[in-house]
Amino acid sequence: MKKVPSAVNTTLKNRVPHIIFLYWVIKTVSTTLGETGADMFSMTFKLGYWETIAIFISLFLGLLLIKLSLRGYHPWAYWLTFTASAVVGTAISDFIDRTLKLGYAAGSAVLVTILLIILAVWYKKEKSINVEYIATSRAELFYWVAFANTLGTAAGDFLSDNLGLGFMNSAILLSVILVIVALMHFYTKISGIILFWVAFVLTRPFGATFGDFLTKPIARGGLNLGTIGSSFVIFIILFFVISKETKLEKQRLANRKHGQWT
Repeated sequence: MKKVPSAVNTTLKNRVPHIIFLYWVIKTVSTTLGETGADMFSMTFKLGYWETIAIFISLFLGLLLIKLSLRGYHPWAYWLTFTASAVVGTAISDFIDRTLKLGYAAGSAVLVTILLIILAVWYKKEKSINVEYIATSRAELFYWVAFANTLGTAAGDFLSDNLGLGFMNSAILLSVILVIVALMHFYTKISGIILFWVAFVLTRPFGATFGDFLTKPIARGGLNLGTIGSSFVIFIILFFVISKETKLEKQRLANRKHGQWT
């Protein structure tokens, strides 16, 4: 164990998780639940896109207000907010692509433009788009506005439907690309922030296509497990991994309190 440098002590007020392997595991599970959950409410329960969006955007905003009021990183508050945004994102993406009939390609183009604008404004106001160390409410608000972008879901539908790759092949392709991005992080000098956003966007279509693979009929290339059963199983997995992250975060805080770094 090493003594914590004084500069590191500022991370005690950090509001967001460190980007480690467990972060990507939880994010992928959460995104998959966003896909199956949105389909469960909008299609299986027949609420439609508008009603699903209204319910979960209200839930997202409520959870976000709670999250913004907290100092420091609280895993359950963070990931429940993130999961609500994933459900909203899926429903909005489906609404744009199907109800407004923009199509997946045009929808993806619109969403990537919005994301780039958000990042540009964030950088102009905060002079940074660092996603590992967020210490103010304004910076965190930019963080969540960017994270709520629905680009990944639209891109996943574009791969599986427009390009005809199917759900499983799309998930495999995205997995390969994500591995390449991870290798670039460790073995190249490409900006870690740029690679983060590439991976962040790509994990959403991966979760979306994998969620569709679980729920869609066999005739469409899925496993036909249904949205209710799939969402329940994924929620149990999400509960387990967030509980694991909560224990690790408590251990990190305890180590820092005693002047240790792990």
